[in-house]
Amino acid sequence: MKKGILSLLAIILIVGLLAACGPDDEPAETGSENETGSDAATTETDKPEKLIVWEDQDKGAALEDAAAKFTEEYGIEIEYVEYNITEIQENLALDGNTENAPDVVTMSHDGVGPSVVKGYISPLEVSDEVLSQYTQSSVDAFEYEGQLYGLPKATETTVFIYNKDLLPEVPATMDEVFELSKEAHDGENYGFLGLWDDFYHSHGIFHGFGSYVFGDEPTDIGLNNEQGVEALEYMDTWYEEGLFPRGIIGETSNDQMNGLFKEGKAFAVQNGPWAFKDYQDAGINIGIAPMPSLPNGEPIGTYMGVKGWFVTNFSDNKDWAQTFVEFITNEENATKRYELTGEIPPLVSLLENEEWVAENEGAAAVMEQSKVAVAMPSIPEMAEVWDPIKQAVQTVATDKAEAKEALDQSVELMIQNIQMNHGGN
Repeated sequence: MKKGILSLLAIILIVGLLAACGPDDEPAETGSENETGSDAATTETDKPEKLIVWEDQDKGAALEDAAAKFTEEYGIEIEYVEYNITEIQENLALDGNTENAPDVVTMSHDGVGPSVVKGYISPLEVSDEVLSQYTQSSVDAFEYEGQLYGLPKATETTVFIYNKDLLPEVPATMDEVFELSKEAHDGENYGFLGLWDDFYHSHGIFHGFGSYVFGDEPTDIGLNNEQGVEALEYMDTWYEEGLFPRGIIGETSNDQMNGLFKEGKAFAVQNGPWAFKDYQDAGINIGIAPMPSLPNGEPIGTYMGVKGWFVTNFSDNKDWAQTFVEFITNEENATKRYELTGEIPPLVSLLENEEWVAENEGAAAVMEQSKVAVAMPSIPEMAEVWDPIKQAVQTVATDKAEAKEALDQSVELMIQNIQMNHGGN
């Protein structure tokens, strides 16, 4: 009798389960594992009323245009605050766990490493279609230990800026520039000038000769290898010939160089887009081009800085925050931002647009140079490189040491400081 009752209950249970799973029923819709950005946000995350964005100082006007479009399309308000971009990390430390915490921030790429270590920013999963909009070097700048953390907003690197009234055509090689500089130098006038004791400006020479900053680990520094010595000896020839005046070294070097160029006493300089307007305002008929190649035929691999947009770990709406990051960096919004701020977007489509290149000589030169540029390392250990290498170049330029000796001492100091301050091995 008991067995019969149990059998009857079992049959009823089975019938009930079959009815619940009828042929017309479909599983609940969920977000695909491959969805990223806007797709993931719209299917997986409740829509917030607003996103808080930290923008660079005096750049809010450019953000407003894209924010209005975003609000219209997605119904999410964008509230932004302007900060000096160099203070973003400091402010994240102060406001990260408060109601003022941002969902999205802008930073330079050299802040990626420290921000990841401190837990400020979140990794991104972005489709190849989105990434293909940008130059590869600009995307690489936002990777840290194999993970992508941001999307590019603007790129900058040093280029060859020349006075068209003094130098009608851009030489193809630095050998030609050297010879023309010797002809131009008469004690008062100069040819090409560069701030090569500043490693941001001289890295391209070291890189082009085959030297390197960091190898497989932070204490693997190749600036004093055979190629590094050759690079510094090459730079020293400019100082030995007097082609760089003594004032183009040390703290006042930037003012000295800019002064000579703006006075028409130098036909070219190596400098970045931040200097374009200053030179034009001084009445110089400037031309702008990528850097000429080195004597060994290699390009000058200048250091590149890239600004980008990042999703913070403080955000409760990371999917929507990434949607905004993808939106604000797309071709339409990035191009509009360039028109409003002059910040140069590393967009492949613009470089391939001949009309745009012709109308935007400076931006096109920066973007072209960026193809061979090297993103400045974003690891914290980079802080230990600047002063020692500056001292090495200055020591050689002032005839106080040979290149090999100066570079050996410089690299030894870098390694010591890395081991002491960063736990390097």
